[in-house]
Amino acid sequence: MSKFVIVEALFPGLTQLDFTGPHTVFSRLPEAQTIVASRDGGEVESDGGLVFARTARLADVERCDLLFIPGGVAATDVINDLAFMAEIRRLGGGARYLTSVCTGSIVLGAAGFLKGKRAACHWAWRELLPLFGAIPDAARVVRDGNIFSGGGVTAGIDFALAVAAELSGAITAQAIQLGIEYAPEPPFSAGRPETAPPDVLALVEARMAQMTPSRRAGAEAAAARL
Repeated sequence: MSKFVIVEALFPGLTQLDFTGPHTVFSRLPEAQTIVASRDGGEVESDGGLVFARTARLADVERCDLLFIPGGVAATDVINDLAFMAEIRRLGGGARYLTSVCTGSIVLGAAGFLKGKRAACHWAWRELLPLFGAIPDAARVVRDGNIFSGGGVTAGIDFALAVAAELSGAITAQAIQLGIEYAPEPPFSAGRPETAPPDVLALVEARMAQMTPSRRAGAEAAAARL
């Protein structure tokens, strides 16, 4: 029996936890092969300076059953990297499942995979999804047909466990959850804009606002090519 092939497509400036949370789950799936790949192969540096080494070159990956795209501030830059996006379209076009975490859904959207589809995204950047014909959904994990998407960063573990249940059943998914002791009890209720204290929300929104013009410009440039 052939392995179920999962391709995790990285790009410079990704948010490492968008990738490493789901990878921890996916790499524990029975009968699955995870391939960590990037446009050029080799080293890829995340937005926090953590470097991932020995990634495969996307063009050298023949096919996949599941394509996974993490997010990051650089997501609105990489959607204008025509070589990277060509590989995402090629691999995604033959995949059984298309998946993302955080602003990785913007990459799926820019590849043309989210037209008329519901998708999750980081709360601050959901407003960009309609540029690609997608329907923003505020849920932490969203499924629309063969598309699974997770909200911002830490939602990636929830997302990956939902995918694991789809692929290998709820018992296997729960066994992985127990094995990684995923039982979150955050010290604050500030993880979503609806629950964060007003002063905390204002602080984060002010920081995000500084990035909004450049990110929207990048998204609009990519959307114009669809």
